[in-house]
Order: sequence, then C-alpha cells, then structure tokens
Amino acid sequence: MLGVLLLLAAAPADPALFDPVTGYRIASYRGVIPAPPPGTQRLSDSEAAKAHDANALFIDFTPAPGAIHDTVRDIWHLAEPHDTIPGAHWFPEAGRGTAEPAVDRWLDEGMRRLTHGTRRHAIVAFCLADCWMSWNGSWKLRRLGYRHVAWYANGIDGWKEIGKPLVPTLPESQPAPLPSP
Repeated sequence: MLGVLLLLAAAPADPALFDPVTGYRIASYRGVIPAPPPGTQRLSDSEAAKAHDANALFIDFTPAPGAIHDTVRDIWHLAEPHDTIPGAHWFPEAGRGTAEPAVDRWLDEGMRRLTHGTRRHAIVAFCLADCWMSWNGSWKLRRLGYRHVAWYANGIDGWKEIGKPLVPTLPESQPAPLPSP
C-alpha cells in the first residue's frame, strides 16, 4: 500500500481521480500511467509476446461500453464486438476502481477457476494503451494474492502494432460460486 501512496503522492493528479483507501483510479480511465502497480512489472510488447508463448494467463480488463449483463441467465448484450489477444479471458468492467461487489466476486471466482486455485500462475493483465483499467486490474490481482502478475501497458493496441493477431471474444462466463478458501 505504501507504494501506491507514494505513486499517488508523486503524481500531479486530481485527488478525485483516485480512491484514497485502495489506490484505484476511479475516473478518467484513459491517460498516461507513470508506473506499474506495486508488486507488478510492466511488460514491453516483446516481453508480452514471450509471456504469451510461455502460456501465461492473459486477463483482458477492457471495458464494454453500453453492454448490459443479464445476471440471471449470464448473458452479455454487447453494444459492439470485442477483439482480444488469442487465449485471453475477458472480464469487462472488473478494472473499474468502483466496480460493483458482484463484479469483484466474478473476477475473484473466475481467477480461482482459471488458475485452479494456485496463486503462483504467471498472469498478464491488459486492456488498451494508456488504460487505467488494466492498472487497476493488475493491482486487484496482486491484492487477491496472485504473486506473478505482469502489466502489459500497451495492451491490445500494442499487440496490433507488433503485427500479432486479435480474435473475437465474449466476456468470461459467471461460474457457479466456489466455496470460500
């Protein structure tokens, strides 16, 4: 937490943009990001490609503007299609600093399922270039206890720029609730 406080203290940002307790960005999610979240490393495009080749778990925090989620039937009604890095798992809205508790539970349960309960899995969090949602998402994953979280700051934009393919995707399904550890 000290690292977040130091980052926020050093940044000449409007204090209304950050939650003083969690350190998450809570508004204006597009903008230059000065440093990775505490406990994570920032990946370059080539490092992200190597992590992908090494089967790291890629988690997409790109928001879904205009989407509606029918939680009863677990169906997303998207306003526009979304393309992502092949093999990535998309958790739209989970990168918001003020996400609904149900969205945070969905991320937690989904990650426990995708990692088979291990906190040592290599994870790469991303969204778009200059997007605080992936920064928040990386920090959320670290706070959930995942030890090997990397932040791919260039995200989908950087992936395209280095000539890597993108694939259409849908949001990660809402799993049945898992028992608490």
